[in-house]
Amino acid sequence: MSLFDAAKGMMGSDTVKNLVAKECGNHPMIGHAVDLVSSQETGGVQGLVEKFRAQGLGHIVDSWIGPGGNHPITADEIQRVLGQDRVNAIASRFGMSTEDASAKLAQVLPTVVSKMAGGASEAGSNAAA
Repeated sequence: MSLFDAAKGMMGSDTVKNLVAKECGNHPMIGHAVDLVSSQETGGVQGLVEKFRAQGLGHIVDSWIGPGGNHPITADEIQRVLGQDRVNAIASRFGMSTEDASAKLAQVLPTVVSKMAGGASEAGSNAAA
């Protein structure tokens, strides 16, 4: 079991959704972003992080999972990482344009990944204790 898998088990999706809603405002996209990050289809947090790194965006995603502030990401970069088909499906699900869906994901995804990976840091420090 990876460190990120342990984090997923420690911090429930409802907890993450509530924490992100406090920071980003309440929007149905938050729940979808949490599901996306924890999905086996995307490989969970670790798999999604690798997708960002493969697209040359490691410096951005690393800021989300490490200490310090989260670097922003653009809607175009979200589309590049997730793929046009996935973003189109998300946009359709929420009845919004692809551009709006990408922009909303760009707003909430850094916080979602940060909260879920933050649980990984705590899990690692607790495991060492």
